[in-house]
Amino acid sequence: MTSDKPTARSGVELTDELAERLADEAEADDDLDAGQVVHAGRGRPSLSGRQISPQVTFRLPSELRAQAEERAFREGKTLSTLAREAMERYLAS
Repeated sequence: MTSDKPTARSGVELTDELAERLADEAEADDDLDAGQVVHAGRGRPSLSGRQISPQVTFRLPSELRAQAEERAFREGKTLSTLAREAMERYLAS
């Protein structure tokens, strides 16, 4: 059975609310501030502000990804922030 509702590759439903939040994030994630270049390096700015923040990529089952995206959305966080926090809690235990 196919749904008429738009969904992301992860399976999460693309609601108007989610689309608005993603658009707001995209608009806020601008590397320019009043015409001045804030970050001239390649890729995203460092998380620490002093050195390169290595990128980690891994695969998740679609359902787990959808749950994580929904949780991040409810908490007003990015998926990356949610994953970093989860990793920090896991390693601290």
